[in-house]
Amino acid sequence: MIKILSYNINGIRAALKKDLLRWIKEFDPDIVCFQEIKANEDQFDTELFSKLGYHNYWFPAQKKGYSGVGIITKIKPYNIKVGTGIEYMDFEGRNLRLDFEKFSVMSLYLPSGTNINRLEFKFKYMHEFENYINSLRLEIPNLIIAGDYNICHKAIDIHDPSPRMEKVSGFLPEERAWLDKFINSGFIDSYRLYNKQPNKYSWWSYRANSRNNNKGWRIDYLLVSETLQQNLVESYILDDVVHSDHCPIGVNIKI
Repeated sequence: MIKILSYNINGIRAALKKDLLRWIKEFDPDIVCFQEIKANEDQFDTELFSKLGYHNYWFPAQKKGYSGVGIITKIKPYNIKVGTGIEYMDFEGRNLRLDFEKFSVMSLYLPSGTNINRLEFKFKYMHEFENYINSLRLEIPNLIIAGDYNICHKAIDIHDPSPRMEKVSGFLPEERAWLDKFINSGFIDSYRLYNKQPNKYSWWSYRANSRNNNKGWRIDYLLVSETLQQNLVESYILDDVVHSDHCPIGVNIKI
């Protein structure tokens, strides 16, 4: 069985200071897809992951202290694809893919729509990303896209699904419709396949004691190609893990 996690760590240097390595050693995942590492490789000790038995690969943003993704894996990939080949997307270090013999894993960090300019950028990114994945799946049908999508899919995925929230990026009807279409194009939301209960989230604002009050959003997903459905074992949210304003999410598969 292969244990795959996705984790927006909101700064790898900060997370390392909060005993990230000890937690990884104890939980013992096979693959971890990180988002928002906020560091270049010369700004933290990548050997720390090697010493735990992980091959590790990183794709930072051009802008220092911003965005960036990484993947650590106990299984050595036969191919590493850094970025998408689309320059404006790759400038912010948001996509990294590892190809294994029978499946591929991507760490994705979709932009957030914090203002009108970034919202336009987010929608452009979503459109280009969807086209990229549609083409990629002709070559790689068994794909797991792990990441922070910065979108709540349905009302159950947000603590307050009231109409006022439908004007906030992350819960805009247009964003949710895009994610719905993307999932229905041939992916499985692995968490919802096994878990139908409400009040389970992967991100909480640092404001207003949101995490303690569980006023959260589920914006992190492990989307798995439908071709791998028979390989899925379980999926989960590890909301008691606190290195970040996000928590890790996981899926176990048999290959």
